[in-house]
Amino acid sequence: MDEVLAYLKKNPTYFLATVDAEGNPQVRPFGTIAKFEDKLYIQTGKIKPVSDQMLAHPRIAISAVDAEGGWLRLTADAVPDDRLEARQAVLGEYPELQSMYAADDGNCEVFALENATATFCSFTAEPKTVTF
Repeated sequence: MDEVLAYLKKNPTYFLATVDAEGNPQVRPFGTIAKFEDKLYIQTGKIKPVSDQMLAHPRIAISAVDAEGGWLRLTADAVPDDRLEARQAVLGEYPELQSMYAADDGNCEVFALENATATFCSFTAEPKTVTF
């Protein structure tokens, strides 16, 4: 899990895939990742469609690329965590978001990534898979 965290911190824009109410895939750039209580967390706003999509269909996928020609593919269950402490922990790592979100604003939402499988890939090495 720490290797996934380090990769996503080094490559801070990744793509998050969800499924909408009609069953269509939806992919968008994302950029939050934090470790709290030995779990990885992502953050969004409750008013965004991505929030509704993760609540309705919690199985998500993440893809990121690095400058060296490698990439990460991750699948996980996005499990909402409504504790103030979890929201504070994630926002604490992203001060630039604090002008848009506050941990107690009723909009900030965080999801723990559970039952995750991450595969580090490249064209020059065998894939490496980790689960957490």
